[in-house]
Amino acid sequence: MTSAEPRRSTLAMVLLALLVEAPTHPYRMQQMIKERGQDQLVNVAQRNSVYQALDRLVRDGLARPGGTAREAGRPERTVYEVTEAGAATLRRWLTDMLPVPAREFPEFPAALAFLPILRPAEVRELLERRVAAQAERLAQIERQAPPGLPRLFLIEDEYRAAMLRAELAWLRALTEDLAAGRLDWDEHLIAETLAEFG
Repeated sequence: MTSAEPRRSTLAMVLLALLVEAPTHPYRMQQMIKERGQDQLVNVAQRNSVYQALDRLVRDGLARPGGTAREAGRPERTVYEVTEAGAATLRRWLTDMLPVPAREFPEFPAALAFLPILRPAEVRELLERRVAAQAERLAQIERQAPPGLPRLFLIEDEYRAAMLRAELAWLRALTEDLAAGRLDWDEHLIAETLAEFG
């Protein structure tokens, strides 16, 4: 392993966790991520992202090739396994990530910061579309849990559902304020605000 701390990423964390479970090949890792709904946590739409992250884990000494496997009708594939350093690093990442909020830069709050660029009616229509999309995401999470699966293995879905419920409640209140005129703006208000606070 290099002397510097390996760069932490959610995809690297997921891959290490899969390798802690059992040695496997990258294609199967991508399949497992999708089967478990963890593709809502990490972007694995392109298989190459798994291979690149895995290459980095190998370079950093956190994973290593552990042989090959062949499935019926498939080419031979390299199976990877976690190293002791990889298991220790995964544990360290988890103990760092759980208590301390990360500095993240999601798009939605950034878009909210610039609402005055759009007209109130347009914002309302766009946010109503977001309500529908987020309500569907919430329904999807609630549908996907296999009956009898222990709560421990659904914690990330429970968290995502709670965040979606909170966002939906806030969005619905905001769109009601827009519809009722309790939140409104025009060029005059924007100019006055910029003159006073800008």
